[in-house]
Amino acid sequence: MEIVMTDRGRWAGRNPAKDELRNAIWDQLVADGVAIGPARSHIPNFTGADTAAWHMVQIPAWRTAKAVKVNPDSAQYSLRLRALYEGKTLYCPVPELVQKAPYVRIDPDQLRDKGISYELAASHQGYMHYGERIEFTDIPELDFCVFGSVAVTRRGARTGKGGGFADLEAGVLNELGRIRPDTPLVTSVHSSQIVPDGDIVMMDFDCWMDYVATETELIATTSTHPRPKGISWDHVQPDQFDSIPFLRELQPKAKP
Repeated sequence: MEIVMTDRGRWAGRNPAKDELRNAIWDQLVADGVAIGPARSHIPNFTGADTAAWHMVQIPAWRTAKAVKVNPDSAQYSLRLRALYEGKTLYCPVPELVQKAPYVRIDPDQLRDKGISYELAASHQGYMHYGERIEFTDIPELDFCVFGSVAVTRRGARTGKGGGFADLEAGVLNELGRIRPDTPLVTSVHSSQIVPDGDIVMMDFDCWMDYVATETELIATTSTHPRPKGISWDHVQPDQFDSIPFLRELQPKAKP
């Protein structure tokens, strides 16, 4: 499939309906003055992201979590910072999973021993520089998983920026048994990014969220949709195989 590269979104063309929804969200965030920094083709940062992070950490599973996966986007900076201050080990994907070691481990004890501030390490540039690069297979069972979103529903449907990396990442982690059945899958967005139920069409391999945190509330989606058990190999795009080396290594070993 040819991926159309336009100013309507970097990955426009994979799903036209979701393209239109993402474009509307990006445009509205900018028009309302809610977006912080660039919005288009990004998981957008937004005013109130720190409050959304505070709502998210009220989830009971957060309090006991030791191994926490968080996406690398600016909107989730406050959550990564909270995790480090609370002594949790962070696991963050390299953007778009495109490198040989596609994950980064950030250990707060190691940062403290090296005199590296948590504020620096929680930033995108900081975690890439000071974190330890690891393979998918080096990730332990995860206690809490945070994904970036462009739009979500109150029932837990989500769409990202259009590249399909979050769902693919979740598929890999499920394939390897790193996400337990009780591991919460959560996201944080501005309240204006919540769209009516039915506006996001979910595929069988898409991940539904258990919680959505905004600057005004914490939404328990009560989703009963089954989680994908692994990667939907028929839906992996050629450019994803080309850019994510681990996929070609994992496919021959994949569960039937």
